[in-house]
Amino acid sequence: MAEHPKQADSVIDTSATRRSFLKQGAALGVGASLMSMVPPGVRSAAWAAGSDAPEKKEVRIGFIPLTDCSSVVMAAVEKFDEKYGIKIIPSKEASWAAVRDKLVNGELDAAHVLYGLIYGVHLGVGGPKKDMANLMTLNNNGQAITLANKLKDQGVTDGASLQKLIASKPGEYTFAQTFPTGTHAMWLYYWLAANGINPMKDVKVITVPPPQMVANMRVGNMDGFCVGEPWNNRAIIDKIGFTAVTTQDIWVDHPEKVLGTTAEWVSKYPNTARAMTSAVLEASRWIDASLANRRKTAETVAAKSYINTDMDVILERMLGRYSNGLGKSWDDKNAMKFFNDGAVNFPYLSDGMWFLTQHKRWGLIKTDPDYLAVAKAINRTDIYKQAATAVGVSLPKSDMRSHKLIDGVVWDGKDPKKYAGSFKINAA
Repeated sequence: MAEHPKQADSVIDTSATRRSFLKQGAALGVGASLMSMVPPGVRSAAWAAGSDAPEKKEVRIGFIPLTDCSSVVMAAVEKFDEKYGIKIIPSKEASWAAVRDKLVNGELDAAHVLYGLIYGVHLGVGGPKKDMANLMTLNNNGQAITLANKLKDQGVTDGASLQKLIASKPGEYTFAQTFPTGTHAMWLYYWLAANGINPMKDVKVITVPPPQMVANMRVGNMDGFCVGEPWNNRAIIDKIGFTAVTTQDIWVDHPEKVLGTTAEWVSKYPNTARAMTSAVLEASRWIDASLANRRKTAETVAAKSYINTDMDVILERMLGRYSNGLGKSWDDKNAMKFFNDGAVNFPYLSDGMWFLTQHKRWGLIKTDPDYLAVAKAINRTDIYKQAATAVGVSLPKSDMRSHKLIDGVVWDGKDPKKYAGSFKINAA
């Protein structure tokens, strides 16, 4: 187990004087600005021992058995949580619906959760309505769309050949995603539409929990699915499916899972939220720091208590070593990223807004919301910036970012209503 530097005794002793100074500043309404002047190492010591100590010492963080739960797991296993005065208890959950329900009712403090799920709950789509909070992005990239081998036998190898088959041989084609407002649903719909297939009209779409995807495809319940790793690679190894497209080919460095909780929880436990974010952010940086750390992460999360599959199935694509089940192998420079010098983790407002545009496109929400206002309410850039400063992680110059997706359309967040209404293939 890697060792992490402890706060020097002299730093902890002198922080008492600084805390007194900070308390006085807070009384004058300038505590935040004074805190920003304190060195990060001193500040984390002050948070752990002083008036900014976490309100909760134990935090239960839910996760689904997917490779991108790794930063939450490693924050606990490598004891990054202890550095910030908390104990993270990872809690394995059966489905995204279970994660949603346990977040809403308070059984979980936070969760490794689908970006779009948080936004859906906030707007009352796909379950109960409750104000939500996104503290940080956990990963970019690393999902895929898997098609069943029976389609390969009919000449399908990609989106264009899939469209040709569906057009020439009408019938019921079934595709699975993991949650109606979630990331996998949005990647699946976007890819199908980019290839001229309307996911609302031309195919049947069902919801299946990630760990059950491979078993369902094995018995013929679906023609394709979109899910996170390691389940796409598992389907190839088990010789039941092939990778038609990776999600990083749909959108390079796309947002994926987030560290999500309720707005009420952040309001009640702001110091705990900051400590939890700091710990997971440190774990994210640690995972991406070396291939050895990625290997150790794969070995750890492969265990039955986490993902429960063979380590090699996780490690291959975690290291960017891809094969598609059709004879092609490549090293993918845009494989799953957990940190990327902090670029992964910042909760960009434009990322959240993009999911809203797709929810509108596919009829999950009926009218255009105030896209920017919703994103500002959910994406807690304030908490993240405090945590990043404590951990020593650089911050981006803007809360927005720009990307060109697989169909050549650019998303930059500047006119979300126009963007949402610009797609020829939609739910209308």
